[in-house]
Amino acid sequence: MRHLNLTHLHTFAQVISLGSFSAAAERLNLTQPAISLQVRQLEERLQLRLIERVGKRLKPTSAGSTLLEHISRIDAVVEDALLDLASHAQGVAGQVSIGTGATACIHLLPPMLRKLRRAYPDLDVRVSTGNTDAMLRAVEENRLDLALVTLPAAGRSLQVEALLEDEFVAIFPLDSSAPTATPQALATLPLVVFEAGSSTRLLIDEWFLQAGVRIKPVMELGSIEAIKEMVAAGLGYSIVPRMAVNTVHYRRGLQVQPLTPGLSRRLGLVLRQDKPLNKALQQVVKGLRAL
Repeated sequence: MRHLNLTHLHTFAQVISLGSFSAAAERLNLTQPAISLQVRQLEERLQLRLIERVGKRLKPTSAGSTLLEHISRIDAVVEDALLDLASHAQGVAGQVSIGTGATACIHLLPPMLRKLRRAYPDLDVRVSTGNTDAMLRAVEENRLDLALVTLPAAGRSLQVEALLEDEFVAIFPLDSSAPTATPQALATLPLVVFEAGSSTRLLIDEWFLQAGVRIKPVMELGSIEAIKEMVAAGLGYSIVPRMAVNTVHYRRGLQVQPLTPGLSRRLGLVLRQDKPLNKALQQVVKGLRAL
C-alpha cells in the first residue's frame, strides 16, 4: 500500500473526469494502452477495483470514489510542497537555528536579525541560549545549525572561526565612589558575578587569580540583566562584557570603568565541518561575520 505512484493517481483521476480511457490518453498525450496499464497497475497496487463501466461511460467504484477524495488532497499537498521548494530555489528562505549566550542574544544579535528579516522575509532564524558546552554539543549533533560562543571552543567535527573581541568592564552603582578597577582594589568590595561554570565566569576568575586575588562573591546570577539590576540597586559591583552596557539604555543607573589590566573575550562562529551551506545559512553566516 506504500509508495503510490503520483502519475498513476493523476491518470486515474483524468480517466474518471473525462469518462473514458481514450479521452484521458488524448489529454495526457499518451496511448490508450499506456493509460489502461497505469490504471491496472494502480488497482494491483491497492488490490481494489477502482473503475466500472455504466453504459458507455466509466464510473468510479465505491473504492474509486474514496480514492478520488484523497487525490484532491494529495494534489494540494504536492502543490504546497512545490511552492515552498520554489521559494528556496528563487531566493533566501527556510529555517536556521542559532545557539548563543544570553548576553550576545540580547545585546549583539537583534540588529543583525532585524536586518535579515527586512532583507529576507521568508528567512526564519530561531535563537536559543545556553552555555558554550551545551551549544557545541547541539551543533555536533546537528540540533543547531551554528553557534556563536565564547572561545576557546573545540570539537573533532567542528569548524571554529573567531569573529570579534569583546572587552570586559567593571560596573558600579551610579551614586557610588568607584575605585580604579584593579583586582586588588576590587577584592575588598561586594561582587555580584556570573554563576560558576560559565565561560564568562571562568575568564573573570582567571583575571583575579593572575593578580593573586581570590574572590568571594556575594551573589552569583545567571542573567546579565539581573546582575546589572543588582548593581544599580547598590548591592555591589560586577564585571561584565562591554556589549552589555554599550548604550545609555543598557547602562542606566550604572557607572562603567575599564579594567586594569584589561580583560577581553573572543566570540567565535562554530559550524559542523560537513554542514551544507544553503542560501539561508550563507546569509546568516554573512551577517554574523559582519559583526
